[in-house]
Amino acid sequence: MPFARPRILYVTDLAYRARGRRYCDEDIFLTSRLREEFDLALCHPRDAAALLDGFDAVVVRNSGPVREYKAAYDAFRERAAERGTRVYNQLTGRADMLGKQYLLDLTAAGFPVVPTVDRAEDLHLLPAADEYVVKPRLGADSAGLRIVPAAGVAEALGDAADLLVQPRVDFAYEVSFYFVDHDYQYALHAPHPDRRWQLEPYDATVADLHFARRFIEWNGVDHGIQRVDACRAPDGELLLVELEDLNPYLSLDALDEPARDAFVTAVRTALRRLLAG
Repeated sequence: MPFARPRILYVTDLAYRARGRRYCDEDIFLTSRLREEFDLALCHPRDAAALLDGFDAVVVRNSGPVREYKAAYDAFRERAAERGTRVYNQLTGRADMLGKQYLLDLTAAGFPVVPTVDRAEDLHLLPAADEYVVKPRLGADSAGLRIVPAAGVAEALGDAADLLVQPRVDFAYEVSFYFVDHDYQYALHAPHPDRRWQLEPYDATVADLHFARRFIEWNGVDHGIQRVDACRAPDGELLLVELEDLNPYLSLDALDEPARDAFVTAVRTALRRLLAG
């Protein structure tokens, strides 16, 4: 007897702990709402590759930093490609899905991004600053991130091939723009720079959305949830901090109920579109 409803494998690590966020609460909420339309099973990212065959699509959500299960993630990507699995987010992202190389690429292409280099001999290409941020190319959730004084940044970078350097920007606040497929959903900002995850709703301007959409279009992810993180520089310009296209935390608890409902509706519609394609 055929299944009456689409079967979705929902990949999440409910035990993952992140500073200032409870990932598990978000996925418990989302799965409770998606179950109204789809048959769902939750699994840990380490188990995803072995379970693909029983489902019509896979949704990758709050699965934690890939570096914690790199071999399993690579096996999942390979297996999904082999069998043509529909994956949400689709596995063609050019941003955080592949590490932080995109920050170098966007810097070189002249996009409005926090300037980034990966070699000591290129430090002169960065704006002068009192302090610099040194972080792993494959980092996540600020793991391994260091603030280094200007006099020590060349030594901190050394000959390492897995580190990036950026000037420490004295920004006014951080703001995030959230998209389902290519459709803008909402924006949240952290009005206090020292409290990154105390978020409040943000009324995005036309110029703000033009900024965010440039990166969504550049990335070319047709099926997926993406978060564009930016900071407001001292001159008022927005600069990209991160383009999260793998498993962006959504901060749904910062939204009111109508906004959460609208987001769930958008995700349901996107999944129906994916399954139909």
